Amino acid sequence: MSARTPYPRRNPLRAVVAASCAALLLAAAGCSFGDPPPDPAGEPPNLPAPSASAPAGGAGPQAVATVLAKGLRVPWGIAFLPDGAALVTERDSGRILQVGPGSGREGLTVTTLRTVPGVAAGGEGGLLGIAVSPRYASDRAIFVYHTAERDNRIVKLTPDAATPILTGIPKANIHNGGGLAFGPDGYLYASTGDAGNRAAAQDRKQVGGKILRLTAAGKPAPGNPYPGSPVWSLGHRNVQGLAWDAGKRMYAVEFGQNTWDEINQITKGGNYGWPTVEGKSDDRRYTDPLAQWSTSEASCSGLTASDRLLVTACLRGERLWLVELTATGGVLGQPRELLNGKYGRLRAAVTAPDGSIWVSTSNHDGRGDPAAEDDRLLRLVLSDGGAGRG
Repeated sequence: MSARTPYPRRNPLRAVVAASCAALLLAAAGCSFGDPPPDPAGEPPNLPAPSASAPAGGAGPQAVATVLAKGLRVPWGIAFLPDGAALVTERDSGRILQVGPGSGREGLTVTTLRTVPGVAAGGEGGLLGIAVSPRYASDRAIFVYHTAERDNRIVKLTPDAATPILTGIPKANIHNGGGLAFGPDGYLYASTGDAGNRAAAQDRKQVGGKILRLTAAGKPAPGNPYPGSPVWSLGHRNVQGLAWDAGKRMYAVEFGQNTWDEINQITKGGNYGWPTVEGKSDDRRYTDPLAQWSTSEASCSGLTASDRLLVTACLRGERLWLVELTATGGVLGQPRELLNGKYGRLRAAVTAPDGSIWVSTSNHDGRGDPAAEDDRLLRLVLSDGGAGRG
């Protein structure tokens, strides 16, 4: 992987949104939005103009949505290189795509960076999460979570090697987990599913149904709650999205079974109840979710934090849910929705270096109704501070 040309000081994507004369305005919580100011640093790429939609849910925050790339196939994870280019995994093809920073008439340039060896796609499994090393400038390392022939595993990719660092994570056609991210403490966090074995979620000796905390070599990180174990939290059914807020508090979004999908604040050694409970309960052994929704309006996969706002992208629910946080990590007010039914199934949600939020569709995953442009990468511009916001 060769060195990339850095972004200019001001991100040209801001100009894309400012130049869009048919901006998509969607309502969801209580603040006002506007287009970003014009960017004097060059001409914007000629991206498709967003379609317009009336605000939903009354007064509340708005977002400007722009299509950045289209024609992808089941984009699952998104991570950013230091130069601002995005790396996107495709679940079924096993490819890592580089999106941007260059652009053309149809949007940001999409090229294949590499195909990950040993990916065995099937059901919900394949090439899933991706994380860029915090020391990428010196080690050139990228980490991926993928399904292999006999297991799920985490692999370290360098320009000339693909080295498994953790193997033996249970696999199945469903509940493979797959979230992967470096936390603010510099350690690698991974979310695993129960792979259909419900009892595994409560078994500390098994890695299924857990959130794991690892060194970059795949070893249990110092300070984990159980000596010699990679387990950070347990009692999970199928966590995918992971995020941290400005206070370094950790959150995860989790698929329920038939009743409740959840966002949880994740704490060291926390037990989140599966399979004994789903959603909130009176059982003090287990940590209640911060927010929960019926599975028909959620089934969320991606999660990101933007200031005091959690944004989760939902598959079956075909929308984003926005959860405003208090200064201590609690929930302020009621969650609000965005993009309801506008783009179909939504998978990844990540905060880009410029402060905007990137979201992927997942309409080619076998459960959606793909449009001609699917799958797509979207960029949402928020307004409450930070580059890339109005």
